[in-house]
Amino acid sequence: MKIGTPYTETATKALLLGSGELGKEVAISLQRYGIEVIAVDRYAHAPAMQVAHRSHVLDMTDAKAVKALIMAEQPDFVIPELEAIATEALLELEVDAGITIVPNARAIQLTMNREGIRDLAAVQLQLPTSRYAFAETFAQLEAAVAAGIGYPCFIKPTMSSSGKGQSMVKNAEQLKAAWDYAKIAGRTDTGKVIVEAKVDFDFEITLLTVRALNAHAEVETYFCEPIGHRQEQGDYRESWQPQAMTPAAIALSQQIAAKITGALGGLGLFGVELFIKGDQVWFSEVSPRPHDTGMVTMLSQRQSEFDLHARAILGLPVSTRLDKIAASAVILGGVDGQCVEYAGLPAALAVPDTDIRLFAKPEAYVSRRMGVAVAVANTVEEARENAVKAASLIVVSAKNQSI
Repeated sequence: MKIGTPYTETATKALLLGSGELGKEVAISLQRYGIEVIAVDRYAHAPAMQVAHRSHVLDMTDAKAVKALIMAEQPDFVIPELEAIATEALLELEVDAGITIVPNARAIQLTMNREGIRDLAAVQLQLPTSRYAFAETFAQLEAAVAAGIGYPCFIKPTMSSSGKGQSMVKNAEQLKAAWDYAKIAGRTDTGKVIVEAKVDFDFEITLLTVRALNAHAEVETYFCEPIGHRQEQGDYRESWQPQAMTPAAIALSQQIAAKITGALGGLGLFGVELFIKGDQVWFSEVSPRPHDTGMVTMLSQRQSEFDLHARAILGLPVSTRLDKIAASAVILGGVDGQCVEYAGLPAALAVPDTDIRLFAKPEAYVSRRMGVAVAVANTVEEARENAVKAASLIVVSAKNQSI
């Protein structure tokens, strides 16, 4: 392909639907190859907007508005970066206007909704998953748990991310509160929730999987080293790479990742989440874009997950080689407010072999990710310790705090 020059009639344009911290890094990676980037989000001054060539504030669940903007911009690539998008608009644009959706509109539609992706994985591809059921009413939820899901179990909206709306339920007394939370806290209320049985696993990984063109212009699947991570309330707090696994578990993980991403198709990076116990592997979820736990690759790999996504989209060669052992730790807001300020950066960067990324979000929430610390070391344990220490030294405050 030929790449043009931004702000000219030859420009090669990419439009990001979602402009958070992951979108910001994708924008930077694309711009290294001369791509003109248009950032879109529901609020102004989102992280990717601060580096994009231009930006738009838009309700991305409004199909008419999404179609009008994309038709006006005429991008070469539309790159969704979150779940709350009018996927029916993307399908129409792909079919009727020939717009390239990354990786493709069908993949976006399936993965934005837990019902679609679970049907593909468990029913069509017969991949091992936890026991699960969908419920449209609280009575159906109670019946599903009683019929074999059991306790403890997880209740989740069918459309959400970063743990929003997710609860672990240990007994029947907690079930109604979890139902109510799932109904109000997801990205969009689809009318259903999913209930999943707890899998007896040793740890959970993200296997970053890349579908890219090889030297013969054929689609090939590449795998990064597995990333281990720790979550709280369904949202990631730490990640590290590599996660130690048995050879059999690595091989099975790659087989499962290749099957699900192959069924989704297209080019780009996918974050495949898997449960591991010894040599056993269960499929959990997949995202057709860079993954939050993959921020560790900013120091661990020669080509970060964002570089890999950009290269794959543009049809360029990729390398998933691990360069260093590394870990990441999240910096949370800790406060609700605007006019955010950060203190402690000198002390944090004095921790050996660490780096800090501050996301520059215009508003902080107590549990919102406002930055991340990344560290490299000789061992995973040391890298994790240093990343957590560096993150803890960043103090977030807000000049205008919410009451």
